[in-house]
Amino acid sequence: MRVLVVGARGMLGTDLMRRLTGREPLGVDLPECDITDAGRCRSLVGEFRPGVILAAAALTDVDYCETHEEEAFLVNARGMENLASAAGDAGATLVYYSTDYVFDGAASAGYREEDRTNPINVYGRSKLHGEERVRELCPDHLILRTSWLFGRHGRNFIRTIVHAAREGRELRVVHDQRGSPTYTPDLAAQTLRLLDAGCRGTYHVTNSGSCTWFELAQHAVAWAGVAGAVIAPVATGKFPRPAPRPACSILDNARLRREGIPALRPWQEAAREYVVTCLSAT
Repeated sequence: MRVLVVGARGMLGTDLMRRLTGREPLGVDLPECDITDAGRCRSLVGEFRPGVILAAAALTDVDYCETHEEEAFLVNARGMENLASAAGDAGATLVYYSTDYVFDGAASAGYREEDRTNPINVYGRSKLHGEERVRELCPDHLILRTSWLFGRHGRNFIRTIVHAAREGRELRVVHDQRGSPTYTPDLAAQTLRLLDAGCRGTYHVTNSGSCTWFELAQHAVAWAGVAGAVIAPVATGKFPRPAPRPACSILDNARLRREGIPALRPWQEAAREYVVTCLSAT
């Protein structure tokens, strides 16, 4: 079956392509595929005739989205509308990667797939609108909500923290936002597992367990072997950012449990592997 990966040179897209060896993948990204161009989306799908489209393209800089709302909705909402329309007309399965930020963070125990959404920032609202358009326009869909991504390719929180610690900078990291770090190679593998099992609808997919950004920073620096690093915990209110963040955005992988699908490994195991194998020489 032909698989089209949109956003193939991004952090998640690169790992999806690595996992797709032998499945006739076609990877596209900017500039050859701009998902805000409806005509280009339709012609690409029509020419390649994929059975599955993996939509890994998005505008993910949360603070940038907050101050560029029109652009955020153009990419994350209208862009997904274009892909969903093309996929629906072609009879392809569309996989859309959504976010924990579709929730407001008020539930201290985390969120299941059926819980009410209530995003508190532009990024979350734009991604939720993308979800809605996928459901409307492409009946054969798989929506995977995930969170706190890190991986080998591109920028992420762990890489930034380890580099800053090695430079000897004092680090201030919020201690009152909790979520589930997710390793993109693990997410890519789970994506194919769910597709092969015929899963459809909405799932939460993260590495197991949760932590605060402060706890994640502490672990990352320790695994990197940075001696003498100073990491100061700070409250969100003392660290102003353009976009508000949910206090607790843990995604409960409840549907995976109900359907007997193995959960991803603990975030500590995945993050330690990433630090040791990918950041040891940088």
